Amino acid sequence: MEGLEHLVEEFKTLGDKTRLRILGLLRKRELCVCDLQEVLAISQPGVSQHMRRLRLNGLVKERREGQWTYYSLNEENPLLEMILPMIPTIEEDEKRLNHAPGCKTQK
Repeated sequence: MEGLEHLVEEFKTLGDKTRLRILGLLRKRELCVCDLQEVLAISQPGVSQHMRRLRLNGLVKERREGQWTYYSLNEENPLLEMILPMIPTIEEDEKRLNHAPGCKTQK
């Protein structure tokens, strides 16, 4: 039953449009919170809450570098292999990301 409960939580996590957008963006590259904040137009605490849920459910990994936290897909999660091809690329998000200043330029 424990495995089933974990799967239910993963699907609940995937049931959010913002988290699906995040996974779509992470498909191509590692990103920091400030990149996601810029693209998604939500607050840093809002992004952090989404990332926490994705991380706790094993969908993303985090890496710290100085004061910045970078996120990438957890390629060991078999559910991601199934779900990623279904997540469309959102061109507007990609354009915003290409113009985002990035964490290292912020103080």
